Amino acid sequence: MQVTTGKVIGGKVVVDGVPLVEGSTVTVLSRESKVPFTLSPEDERELREAVAEIERGDFVTPEQLNESLRQFD
Repeated sequence: MQVTTGKVIGGKVVVDGVPLVEGSTVTVLSRESKVPFTLSPEDERELREAVAEIERGDFVTPEQLNESLRQFD
């Protein structure tokens, strides 16, 4: 797994830093999008569970995430 940021240029996502492997499947989250979206009942349940975990304090900090990802370098 790799976490990176980028920008949309010419309708394509151009990532910063280390390039992704050709053919990689990625998930893109956009901070600027105001477009509403619809979740399936299953996805909504998973999202609500994830929010509840965060509210309980059951999450990792960015530093912990970076440390755990170092094993894949």
